[in-house]
Amino acid sequence: MTPDQITYLVFGIVLVVALVFDLGLLSKKDQKITIRQALYQTFFWVGLALGFFVFMWVEKGERLALEYLSGYLMEWSLSIDNIFVFILIFSAFSVKEKYYGRVLLIGILMAIVFRVIFITVGVALVEKFHWILYVFGVFLLYTGYKMFTASDDEEFDPHDSKIYRFLKKIIPLVPHDGDGRYRYLQNGKPVYTTLFVVVIMLAAIDLVFALDSIPAVMGISRDKLVIYTSNIFAVLGLRSLFFLLRGAVSKFDYLQQGIAIVLVFIGAKMLAESWINQWLAKEVQVFISLGVIMVCIAGSIFYSIFMQKKGVPKDVEDESI
Repeated sequence: MTPDQITYLVFGIVLVVALVFDLGLLSKKDQKITIRQALYQTFFWVGLALGFFVFMWVEKGERLALEYLSGYLMEWSLSIDNIFVFILIFSAFSVKEKYYGRVLLIGILMAIVFRVIFITVGVALVEKFHWILYVFGVFLLYTGYKMFTASDDEEFDPHDSKIYRFLKKIIPLVPHDGDGRYRYLQNGKPVYTTLFVVVIMLAAIDLVFALDSIPAVMGISRDKLVIYTSNIFAVLGLRSLFFLLRGAVSKFDYLQQGIAIVLVFIGAKMLAESWINQWLAKEVQVFISLGVIMVCIAGSIFYSIFMQKKGVPKDVEDESI
């Protein structure tokens, strides 16, 4: 077996064992997840991702390992943005807390399948048409600018989304959770519950976020293994991160700006790649990218914690959590 095949095999085995462990020992059906359980699960998935970083370092070398770590941190920080939208979706469809874990799991597994397809197509296009990287670079610059200047008033409404309107047109929906079912027969005909709608929306929304995150990770590394593994590990940690941060995500007022700066940095790096390669070795570029990602994300989180947005009274802010 080639080193790449060995790495993919190890990744697949780790993934299957981890999912069985998570589902069998860390999670129980229709059970509310406490903050402590969410913390343990988050440590589990982050520890697994960091363990794979060590394996990559030993098996593939320093540069690819650091590219993987940079990509993982990028995807992980973008996941926090996903969580805010997930909270809106659960709230809009009045999902009972005991169903959160099951619905999130199915939605995330579907999102992984879609991401694998999306990454495969994206990598194939870049290999055939290298100039697409410049399109990605411009797209990231635009996305970063829009994200940095976005107003708090621009709130996502799940009931007004194109995904929900499309589902209403093609399948019969009922306005309740069907006691935990996704589909059941009504007057001899199948109808679909709000839980089914939420699962589809979670997967679809993650795919929308992938339009930013996958070009971003391709700006960090061209290696297929790095792109696949960093994305999948970050998405798998979404469920535990949701339970850990759902009460505090509104505190991260400036995280969006931190992510926006990273997207602009990566977009500019993709556009100027041929010039940068003449001046800096790939290893140095990887260290700079990792440093920028860590400083921007950590800095925006700490700034959010210690600073208060203008015009938001402290007592009102606290009541909203």
